[in-house]
Amino acid sequence: MMDQVEFTQMKDGTKEEYEFLTRHEVAFTKGTADRLLSALVDLDEGLSGYKVTRLGHSLQSATRTWRDGADIDWVVSTLLHDIGDIYAPYNHDEYAATILRPFVREQCSWCVQTHGDFQMIYYGHHVGGNANKRDKFAGNIYFDDCAQFCKRWDQSSFDPDYDTLPIEHFAPMVHEVFARNAYDPDVIRAGVREPLVRSPRS
Repeated sequence: MMDQVEFTQMKDGTKEEYEFLTRHEVAFTKGTADRLLSALVDLDEGLSGYKVTRLGHSLQSATRTWRDGADIDWVVSTLLHDIGDIYAPYNHDEYAATILRPFVREQCSWCVQTHGDFQMIYYGHHVGGNANKRDKFAGNIYFDDCAQFCKRWDQSSFDPDYDTLPIEHFAPMVHEVFARNAYDPDVIRAGVREPLVRSPRS
């Protein structure tokens, strides 16, 4: 029974060794949801100065998404949209989108990937930035979706008095999404738009 491979350079690996590694890698992917939930908790140690922590903001954003009746792809994408803040502060949106892209609808991962530029509409003029940075995406099929994502769920979710749901409420949804087959066309559904707001939940 093999415990580890013999090679020290990838070019020297055998078919048996790569099959062994593939089994290990597939097994490792089963823990992705739990690792992401742990990383989300780490956001509590992230950027300060706001009235809520980054974890609080993430949970509040997801709570608003959930209460708007959005589907699971929207909810999980909103929950994880800022997960890159600690590790990729200059491109946190791209970081989060890269994690989500194999497992959620293209509409959602695109909005996560571009939300940093869209958020500039609210504060860019205060910091010498381009408040209209999002205009470079004009004409994209998901432009209005990202504008609404930011307006309804992201920029509005820094309220310490909001009745935010706990991470335990969202954990089963994260597990469900990351148990999907990566890049399944029936999940990615390129070009498909689902509404952000459906029948509100309590």
